[in-house]
Amino acid sequence: MTKVAPPPLGIGTAAIGNLYAPVSDADAEATIRAALDGGISYFDTAPFYGFGLAERRLGAALGDAPVLISTKVGRLLEPTDARGERHGYVDADPYEPHFDYSADAIRRSHESSLARLKRDRVDILLAHDLGRMTHGEDHPRHLRAFVDGGYRAMRDLRDAGAIGAIGIGVNEIAICLELIQQVELDVILLAGRYTLLDRSAADQLIPECARRGIRLIVGGPYNSGILARDDLGDAGSLHYDYGRAPESVVARARRLAALCARFGARCWSRQAWWHPAACWRATRR
Repeated sequence: MTKVAPPPLGIGTAAIGNLYAPVSDADAEATIRAALDGGISYFDTAPFYGFGLAERRLGAALGDAPVLISTKVGRLLEPTDARGERHGYVDADPYEPHFDYSADAIRRSHESSLARLKRDRVDILLAHDLGRMTHGEDHPRHLRAFVDGGYRAMRDLRDAGAIGAIGIGVNEIAICLELIQQVELDVILLAGRYTLLDRSAADQLIPECARRGIRLIVGGPYNSGILARDDLGDAGSLHYDYGRAPESVVARARRLAALCARFGARCWSRQAWWHPAACWRATRR
């Protein structure tokens, strides 16, 4: 069992990497400062978020604040001349992400993240976006590269005390169930699969994590934004699972909103840790 002691709530940083829309440096810093002032002490980031932009902004805003940070490996950033929106990010840093789960790539990615974050260490290191949903026919190749190389590099970093815990950060349940049969993980960050619109993680994964003693971070509780919107009238502007929200999902979200309005309730999900012995969830009314 990992010795990393998680706080109840955390915040993700894809938005300050300019996901979907540009955010100014000042607004990014103000967002992190507001989170700190509100008692948030866990921040999740990744090289992919704005191709280094989110990590840079997070590091600059945090300074030496005593917080828990998770970042990710599995992509290397290579310089590019490409501009405009790329992979959903707008006005991001001039790098192109390339998947690489080899041991050498994991070590290089980790070191680069520390430099951008201006930190000597991160608490949690997660292999990012493994799985067939992301990689299609290349899934077996990337999985093998991770199991045979990248995972061992992550484990060595943890065992040497360079990081506190290792795991994966993914959007699909299948890879979680597949991978925990092959390697030992301290943490799984699962985005979008335990929300008001998608509770599929409850069927098998949450009980399996409890049985194995794996901490589960409930990420992406807003399903890419649709659950964070008060105004659901313009379906074309609503995001769900990193894309345009299907009409069937919009209809469900509208029914949820109507139900909340009927009882005079407002509810915000936030990124939260789940532990086999207990869970921390936050709602406000």
